[in-house]
Amino acid sequence: CNAEKAGNGAAVSNAPIKAIPPPKGGDWTTVVSTTPEGGFLMGNPNAKVKLVEYGSMTCPHCREFDETAMTTLTGKYVKSGQVSFEFRNFVRDGYDMAASVIARCAGTSGFFGLTRQMYADQPDWVGKIQAVDPAKMEAIGALPVAQQLGEVAKLAGLQEYAAMRGLPVAKSTACLADPNTPTRLVQMQTDVIAQFPDFPGTPTFIQNGKMVDIKNGSSVWSQVEASINAALGS
Repeated sequence: CNAEKAGNGAAVSNAPIKAIPPPKGGDWTTVVSTTPEGGFLMGNPNAKVKLVEYGSMTCPHCREFDETAMTTLTGKYVKSGQVSFEFRNFVRDGYDMAASVIARCAGTSGFFGLTRQMYADQPDWVGKIQAVDPAKMEAIGALPVAQQLGEVAKLAGLQEYAAMRGLPVAKSTACLADPNTPTRLVQMQTDVIAQFPDFPGTPTFIQNGKMVDIKNGSSVWSQVEASINAALGS
């Protein structure tokens, strides 16, 4: 988790953005699709600005970005149709893998909602896992990957948590046992490191195929927003 990117303050931009009409009877923030790269994309797939976040479910700075940025990012920029937002999981550890699998199990209709809720409650479910006896965690680590994920999810209470938010336990159990999702997540991580050898950690943002240069001193969102506005010419 790229701690050096942390900073205070937020950008305030009141410049109007020309809206692109959404699908009939719809709203661009409700248009969600999966991408060939393995991410979940919200908004107009043909938007002028295509923003991709590589984020970790266990990264506190990713949680901070979600809390400080997503309301404006989705409500002002994605909703306009001028910006699309894609989230690609960058898995850092077993806790992260279990949480990512469950969030992705919610599919296009539930991925962003469940991800945001898991970020909001990140200290609680991560804390439950960190409080487990190290010997027990070592024993879990010796299990096959599919079993590991199920055990970690149980320790964190993630399946019950997701069930209360619309994802049945039976479905999340099947997702945790499916080897394809962990394989895809690892591949997604490998791909971005191959494409960007100087990948700095999470969160990292790719805008229209180029990495956004995040510097120390000001908030991540203020810098990402400035990059978006520059690309929009606003």
